[in-house]
Amino acid sequence: MDNRPQHIHFIAIGGSIMHNLAIALHHKGHIVTGSDDELFEPSKSKLEAVGLLPPENGWHPDKVHDQLDAIILGMHARKDNPELLKAQKLGLKIYSFPEFIYEQSLDKHRVVIAGSHGKTTITSMIMHVLNYFGRKFDYAVGASIQGFNTMVQLSDAPLIIIEGDEYLSSPIDPTPKFLKYHHHIGLISGVAWDHVNVFPSEDEYVKQFDAFADATPKAGAIVYCEEDAMTSLIGSKERTDVSGLPYKTHPHIIENGVTYLLHDDMNIPLKVFGQHNLQNISGAMAVLSKIGIRTDQFYEAISNFEGASKRMELVKENEDSILFKDYAHSPSKVKATTRALRDQYPERDLVACLELHTFSSLTKDFLSEYKGTMRASYRPVVYFNPDTLTHKGLAPISKEDITIAFDERHLKVFDDREALIGYLKDQNWKDKNLLMMSSGTFDNLDFDELKHIID
Repeated sequence: MDNRPQHIHFIAIGGSIMHNLAIALHHKGHIVTGSDDELFEPSKSKLEAVGLLPPENGWHPDKVHDQLDAIILGMHARKDNPELLKAQKLGLKIYSFPEFIYEQSLDKHRVVIAGSHGKTTITSMIMHVLNYFGRKFDYAVGASIQGFNTMVQLSDAPLIIIEGDEYLSSPIDPTPKFLKYHHHIGLISGVAWDHVNVFPSEDEYVKQFDAFADATPKAGAIVYCEEDAMTSLIGSKERTDVSGLPYKTHPHIIENGVTYLLHDDMNIPLKVFGQHNLQNISGAMAVLSKIGIRTDQFYEAISNFEGASKRMELVKENEDSILFKDYAHSPSKVKATTRALRDQYPERDLVACLELHTFSSLTKDFLSEYKGTMRASYRPVVYFNPDTLTHKGLAPISKEDITIAFDERHLKVFDDREALIGYLKDQNWKDKNLLMMSSGTFDNLDFDELKHIID
C-alpha cells in the first residue's frame, strides 16, 4: 500500500483484533468498510463510536467492487463467503490479518511473541515497559492493555511488537499467523498442544513452533523458556548466526499476598503474581534487553504493570475472599492459573470454575489433556453448555466424560448456568477465593451480579 488514502473492506470486521485494525486504519485517514454476520461487545460499541459499524448484519457482495484497494479477510469468515467469492472473481488484493501487518511493517524491526500460553502477557509487559520510557513503537496484541487505546497501532515507528498466534492466517491460507510476520526477534513461552481442529496431533502442533524458530534470520534471536521441555528443545537447537536466549522463572518471594522480585539486594513489589507470570517477566526482560532497555529500567517499569485485560483480572475483594476472572481455557493455562492463585493465597481454599468453550476443550478425545490441571483447587468446577457443542458441530459429551477425563477429587460438573450460579451462592466464602476461567462468557454471566456472591 502507498501513502495515499486507501479504500479497505473488512470481511468479518467484528473479530477482536480485526475491529481494532479497522479503527487504526480509520484513524490514519483510510476509507474503511466492513461486514459481519454477528457482532458482539466490545467490538460493536467501538465500531459504532467511530462510524464503522455495519448498518446491518450479514454478508453483502454489493459492498465488494473494483474500486476497493484491498480486502482484509478475518478467520471467522468461511471459504464460500459471498463477499470473498466476489473479491476473488474481481481479482482484488486479499490480505489475511498477519499479511497486512507484515506489509505495513516491512521497514520496522519486528519482535514476535509466540507460545501456547503467556504470549499476550509477555507482549503486554514489553509494551508497558517501552511505553513507560516513551519509546516509539507500533504493536498488535490480542487484549486490551492499560495505557493503550487500541490493540493495534501502525505509524512510522521503527519498531513493532506483535503477539504471534499459531492459528491459521485465514480461511484460504492455512499458514500459522506467526510465520507471516518474519520476525527479527522471536520468543516462545511454552508449547502445549491446542487447536485440535487444525492440528489433529501433538506432533503436527509442535512442528509449527519449530518452523517459527527456524525462521529466525541471521543476526536474529530466538528467546525461549528453558523450564518448558518442548520449548527448550526447540529453542536450544543450533541455528547458524542466530542467538538463542533461554530464560526461567525470576527469583522471588511472596509475603502477605504480594509477590516481590529479588534482584541484588532489592525486593521489587509486583501487581501480578504466579509462577507463569514470573516466567513471563523473565521472557519480557530478555527481549527488552535486545532492544535497548537496561536491567534497572526494566525493574523500575515492571513494578507498575497491572496485567492485560481478562488475565487474572480482579473483580471483587473483601477481607475474606477474592473473585478473579481469567482467560485461561487450554490445559496448560488452567493449570498455571489455578496454581498461581493457590500459591499466592495458601491460607485460603480455592474454588476454581472452568467453562469448556473452545473447539479443543469440547472435543471428547482432547478432554484427557485436562487430567490433573485443577489439582491446586480445593473445589474444582467445570461448566459447559450442550448447545455450544451443537453450534460447533461436535459430538455430544456427558458430565461423566468430563469427570473421568479431569480425574479430580470433589469435581463438580454443570451443564446448566443457573445451577452453577446456585451452587456458587450456596458456598460459605469465608477464607475462600473464587476463580472463573473461560475464553467465553459463561453464557453472558453478569459479573456485577456475581460480585454479590462473596459479600
